[in-house]
Amino acid sequence: MRERRRGQGELEAEVLAALRAAPGPVDTEWVRARLGGSLAYTTVITILTRLLAKEVVTRERAGRSFVWTPVADAAGLAALRMRKVLDGESDREAVLARFVTGLPPGDERLLRDLLERAQEPEG
Repeated sequence: MRERRRGQGELEAEVLAALRAAPGPVDTEWVRARLGGSLAYTTVITILTRLLAKEVVTRERAGRSFVWTPVADAAGLAALRMRKVLDGESDREAVLARFVTGLPPGDERLLRDLLERAQEPEG
């Protein structure tokens, strides 16, 4: 019986969750085992490398391989995805306007509050 196919970004989120649960920097095999061990080692390396390119994880040389550490949580990963989509659009204002007007009232208020807090001077 074949495993179900994961949705886009789901495997990245699973790898990131495994790294966040790690006791510290861990190697690829630790991540692979944490995910159940059914994925190929090269698949896990590919996902980790993609996360590295997105600046969501860091890696350090450990002997002949690397150990990996998360720098973003699941919310950070979702924010990076949203930013990537926005960066790919030519009319940012239209995209943002549609996004905001499509939010439920509670989310729209939350976004406004967050924007206001971001404008407050630190101190």
